[in-house]
Amino acid sequence: MYTTLISVAQLQEMMRLTQPLRVFDCSFELMKPEAGDAQFEETRIATALRADLERHLSATKGAPDAASAGRHPLPSRQKFAQWVGSVGLTPDMQAVVYDRQGVNYCGRLWWMLKWAGHEAVAVLDGGLPAWVAAGGATEHGVATTPSSMASNYPLAPALAALKATESVLKQLGRSSQTLVDARGAPRFRGEIEPLDPAAGHIPGALNRPFTDNFDSQGFFKPATVLRAEFEGLLAGRDPATVVHHCGSGVSATPNIIAMEIAGLGRTALYAGSWSEWCSDPARPVAQG
Repeated sequence: MYTTLISVAQLQEMMRLTQPLRVFDCSFELMKPEAGDAQFEETRIATALRADLERHLSATKGAPDAASAGRHPLPSRQKFAQWVGSVGLTPDMQAVVYDRQGVNYCGRLWWMLKWAGHEAVAVLDGGLPAWVAAGGATEHGVATTPSSMASNYPLAPALAALKATESVLKQLGRSSQTLVDARGAPRFRGEIEPLDPAAGHIPGALNRPFTDNFDSQGFFKPATVLRAEFEGLLAGRDPATVVHHCGSGVSATPNIIAMEIAGLGRTALYAGSWSEWCSDPARPVAQG
């Protein structure tokens, strides 16, 4: 079972042995949402299924059963389980997620499956570019999900911790909570804000841009390097107190994965993130 990363060679071997498997293409473009579908139809890993950030991995804004708010609210676990079942994933299967945007989006599905109680999910290290470079089998065109694949996915106890705004606010400034913001440094400092109504960050948060987790080839850095970098960032703070966030709870997930690779445990996600936090002007904001 693969629970954090899977290499191209390991995935090819699983396919060769026809082991129970579902591969998900999570490609997405934030400023052009329809582009992900076009990319999927242009080139994808053979047998991959589509997992779209907005259609499959987010709730409709304002949905009464959404599990978070912000720009990409989480659907309820029940709604997510319905979709997981519709594409034929069962608890005994290995799930593999990838994108072509540097793990910017597929980490969301990795985290959500953990949240649904599915431990056997891993990110394809290097994503689609690594798969293509290694000569992995690809296909193109419109893909369909056979109706015979559909099943009822049984939710299990959550294997990932979700934090709500009220919890984050209550713990603000306490040693029991260490906020880590995955946005780029200019947005964190409040110098620019292209998406949300206010610029800045949650007071006391540390900044770890999610792109810092990768080498120049798009692979996760070695565990020893990631551990040293996160320990330097935390500066003695307990890793178990970390709560990750970003703009809308999507690009924070590579930091969660990286800490787990580094042997620092599975840390929590504030899915509403900055977009939910700054939606109420009464909540404090820091800049610089």
